[in-house]
Amino acid sequence: MKRKIKIHREGRNIIVFLTFAIFVINVPVFLYTPHWISAVILVLTAALLLFTTYFFRNPLRILDVDDPNFLISPCDGRIVVIEPVFEPDYFKEERLQVSIFMSPFNVHANWYPIEGEVVRSEHQSGRHMGAWLPKSSTENERSLVVIRTPKNQEIMIRQVAGAMARRVVTYAKAGGKCHRNEHLGFIKLGSRVDLYLPLNTEIFVDFGDHVKGNETIIGKLRLTNETTNVDKLVVSSEE
Repeated sequence: MKRKIKIHREGRNIIVFLTFAIFVINVPVFLYTPHWISAVILVLTAALLLFTTYFFRNPLRILDVDDPNFLISPCDGRIVVIEPVFEPDYFKEERLQVSIFMSPFNVHANWYPIEGEVVRSEHQSGRHMGAWLPKSSTENERSLVVIRTPKNQEIMIRQVAGAMARRVVTYAKAGGKCHRNEHLGFIKLGSRVDLYLPLNTEIFVDFGDHVKGNETIIGKLRLTNETTNVDKLVVSSEE
């Protein structure tokens, strides 16, 4: 695993603008206010710049796996849902949902969880409820990406905006190829990513586990004729 951290392209312009704005604010404050006030303003604005830079960090993660059926976590965060649900937007059938909640302190870059072809990619407008709530998957602003694997299995990734996250960025384009170690997109501030998988998918994580994008193996796709007893799955969700 190679590790290298840089600033994500989604944050570069924001950081440049914020740096300029902080300079413009602090110069007159330093010249025309008492020193203790200028010191407080300087500390607060410097903290804001440091947090913004930290938020848009983009670690280079290169993962080599020997099984194309492994599903890699698309993002950093905590597992908040593992349960069979009816998926109404694309599959219109029961699927195994695995959801990962991303706090503002997680890396917010999203990676492709598996290789294949993007057969659908669309943005859906909606509300901005807390991303940890179950209803956020279907009512919040979100982006839907469906990938067909070389073995003709389909999975869906849904990027979900949260109460603070106001922009979901998706790079996936219908008809394009997707590969491991490539970014699927980026979500700004707290949010979540949902995976909708075949019901017989073998899951390697549990409710409450912390996972890392493009590092943690969260499951494995089975052949279509292999079965899994869904009733024995860890079925958990946050209320």
